[in-house]
Amino acid sequence: MRIAVLGGLGMQGRAALLDLARSTRVQEVVCADYSLKDWNRMAAITDIAKIKPVQVDGASKQALVSLFKQGFDAVIDLLPLPFMVNAFEAALEARVPLVSTNYGKPIHHLHEAARAAGVSLMPECGLDPGIDLVICGHAVRQFDELHVLNSYCGGIPEKKACTNPLDYKISWNFDMVLRSQKRASVFIRAGEKIEVPAEQQHESEMIHTIAFPGLGDMEAVPNGDAVFYTDLLGVTPGIREAGRYLLRWPGWAAFWGPLKRLGLLSDEPLDGLDCAVTPHQFMVKLLEPQLQYQDGEKDVVAMYNVFSGIKGGRPKILKTALVIERDLKSGLYGMSLGVGFPASIVAQMIAGGEIDQKGVLNPALHVPYTPFMAALAERGIVVTEEME
Repeated sequence: MRIAVLGGLGMQGRAALLDLARSTRVQEVVCADYSLKDWNRMAAITDIAKIKPVQVDGASKQALVSLFKQGFDAVIDLLPLPFMVNAFEAALEARVPLVSTNYGKPIHHLHEAARAAGVSLMPECGLDPGIDLVICGHAVRQFDELHVLNSYCGGIPEKKACTNPLDYKISWNFDMVLRSQKRASVFIRAGEKIEVPAEQQHESEMIHTIAFPGLGDMEAVPNGDAVFYTDLLGVTPGIREAGRYLLRWPGWAAFWGPLKRLGLLSDEPLDGLDCAVTPHQFMVKLLEPQLQYQDGEKDVVAMYNVFSGIKGGRPKILKTALVIERDLKSGLYGMSLGVGFPASIVAQMIAGGEIDQKGVLNPALHVPYTPFMAALAERGIVVTEEME
């Protein structure tokens, strides 16, 4: 099979390229990026014999269409979020399957057109969203009645790498880290739908602490629309509690809450400066250089899911946990592996015919659980289960 990776030289892109290059199912990989100046970084971590670098502008839909029409079995989109719609529309026009790790809301309107064209479009296929959704889709089928669905995920430094006041370092795009701090969250509590506005994200009664197996206490911060997924899975009527949470070392919410109230994440340009600069842009430029990992330091991806309900007339609780650490040999972060590997696996599943549905798909419904988990395990990513 022949697969292209958009944004192939980014942090997650290099992980996807590494995985595709190792796959015996893949004959050729095209690494497409706006700039190829970091191409030598791939040669340092894997055999690049199967990988062909191609320069492409993700902002140009026509450039993407031209690329996609060069005979690919699937394309993986790891471009920045503003280019997502371009990539999906180009894939539809070129009639090539596309897998992305971004949330799918901006391209849901393409479903009927993609189905009519016989094209598989799979957003939300990375870590979170991604692996968590495959787990959720499988878990709900283990219950006659599902009452609780709580999902937690985050990327944090290992303890010895916590060398700054935030106890945080950057393992993915920091601009997007800050933007994720500014979105509303939707929950279910006592059977009722509750929305936490973005401005209350770090000062909400939903913030709590969980004991993560093997890692200790972690802070859970509202992060995402749980009701969208309970609706997608068809379980909302029976749900009493559902939420999606970001995991951080304790103190994260206490740091960001006051800063948000002071406007330090605002997207409005400040008056009185020589150029148009927003507080958000200033925070990215100020903090990004100070929050970098050193060569010997590891990031840790922690994912935890809790499901409870009724099976066979008896109460049942299912808990799943996942930990991914940085690969110091390649230098790839645990976050990059957790995003890039699932995208590669699913792209190969679509190209190989294991996933054959058409339209705008979702991992919770359309990624087969057992082969997907087996593929993750082959790559050293193992999800553990605890059942009561």
